[in-house]
Amino acid sequence: MARVGTALRELRGAQKSAKGVSLYSRFVNRPAGRYLAAVSYALGLTPNQVTLASAAFSFAAVAAVALAAPSWGLGVAVWAALAVGFAFDSADGQLARLRGGGSAAGEWLDHVVDCAKLTALHTCVLIAFYRFPEAYGTGGEGWLLVPLGFQFASVVTFFGGLLTEKLKPKPVPGSPAAAPSTVRAVALLPVDYGVFCLVFLALGGGALFRWAYAGLGAVAALFLVAFLAKWFRELSAVPR
Repeated sequence: MARVGTALRELRGAQKSAKGVSLYSRFVNRPAGRYLAAVSYALGLTPNQVTLASAAFSFAAVAAVALAAPSWGLGVAVWAALAVGFAFDSADGQLARLRGGGSAAGEWLDHVVDCAKLTALHTCVLIAFYRFPEAYGTGGEGWLLVPLGFQFASVVTFFGGLLTEKLKPKPVPGSPAAAPSTVRAVALLPVDYGVFCLVFLALGGGALFRWAYAGLGAVAALFLVAFLAKWFRELSAVPR
């Protein structure tokens, strides 16, 4: 326990900037990831092992969505597994900083798992809509296009944001970090992965889940357009 406490104290002073981070990630997921990172450090786990733990929880939830008949109990289990997986996703980077820095291979593994998780989750919602049309009210084929559209928006946003960060000039070492905006943190809540996970609590609601999922998908599409315009404008200002 003493080692966990020491790790927590070190992690509190080694957090990434909260700029561009939603309230959920800032006040729920990052703190949860900090505790998981401290425990992982005390147990002697590596960041890659923590990434794989994140993948295990996430893909167990993804498989359950596709294979199990929808129910309120399933919804709670799926949400819990996705939320724990997301917290471990935050923990691997924090553990890497605690251990003195990560590796290129570790960063690659983290991003590949994230991309696979996003792609698989929306694919499994599509499978669930196809397998259980009576439960979800998705007998019309048009509903099967909703997960495909949501998947497109999510994956392009993920890739576009990642590529933008790689292409933008790095801040000058020692320069003060920009203060996080509360308005922006609230505005980003609808496209935060942790908030998205909450929709699975409604799996037992049939039409409730269908409409909540479709609503978040529409918001994701609107944010994608806004993000693409913003990122292109920022990169256009970067000197060649």
